[in-house]
Amino acid sequence: MKISDFKVMTFDIVGTCIDFEAGVLNAVRALGGPKAKAASDDAIFEPYVRARDKFHGRTSESFNHVYLSLAAELDLVRDEATADAFQLAILRLPAFADSAAALARLRKRFRLVAMTNADRTAFSAYSETLGNPFHDSVTCDDTGCAKPNPQFFAFNQGRQSAHGYKQSEILHVAQSQHHDIGVAVELGYTTCWIERRQGQAGFGGTPKPKAMTKPHFHFATLGQLADAVDAELGVA
Repeated sequence: MKISDFKVMTFDIVGTCIDFEAGVLNAVRALGGPKAKAASDDAIFEPYVRARDKFHGRTSESFNHVYLSLAAELDLVRDEATADAFQLAILRLPAFADSAAALARLRKRFRLVAMTNADRTAFSAYSETLGNPFHDSVTCDDTGCAKPNPQFFAFNQGRQSAHGYKQSEILHVAQSQHHDIGVAVELGYTTCWIERRQGQAGFGGTPKPKAMTKPHFHFATLGQLADAVDAELGVA
């Protein structure tokens, strides 16, 4: 099996292309006061994951509530203005340093499709940050559900089949074992795990999966994925 044999790459966005962990940590520490600045990454991520599970609505509307919940747990600065500033920060999350260039390279050889639990508003901001590399996109606004719900994948499969692409021609690329890799393998997709937390303990800002799933391909960055494609094709 070669990566270059696929015609479509579907991408998780937040956590795979967009560095939401850095964005969340930076925003909490900038807004939450002295206790936030002194808090460890894990001390912030643990209540963040609980809050996101509780307030799992649209990205562009729910993160003020996420902030207020985690701030209450950690006894941080918490008022409506601070929560609104956190919400705005979530729409301005940074890309990983390799993402934009790698996606631009991959776009030359594959149909790129975003598959994101973010809503259409948030995805528009993230896509702009990434240089708008996608040929197509599917958000939670389109599907009415979020990964790891199999219906999210079914919606996209139907959408891509309308363009003439089979499931066997799709490579799903993602960071989250919980949201993406496990369910995609169960559904018969070929997967590429981008292990953004390689060398770090725990699961950071994403929920712990019930079990670790072995992917078909495994890299630490999107840049490494693009390099692997070039190597298969003999591109210097």
